[in-house]
Amino acid sequence: MKTIYVGNLPYSATEDEINELFGKHGEVHSVKLINDRETGRFRGFGFVEMDPDNADTAISALNGQDYGERSLRVNEAKEREPRRR
Repeated sequence: MKTIYVGNLPYSATEDEINELFGKHGEVHSVKLINDRETGRFRGFGFVEMDPDNADTAISALNGQDYGERSLRVNEAKEREPRRR
């Protein structure tokens, strides 16, 4: 399983829409859009999990593509670094 970072999404995007967009390139195992902790509003990015071969195809096909009048940023997600206190 490979996790894909998807950034610069329109604030109106839904998990179903992102699932459909990435589903054109293979089976999508999960979609998680990130909301602000305080306001609960969508922050404009999320993560998609796919099989590695399909994930690479989706990254190549969708990075830089226009979606909702915005240019998507799509790449392999990196491990989150621990927060400093």
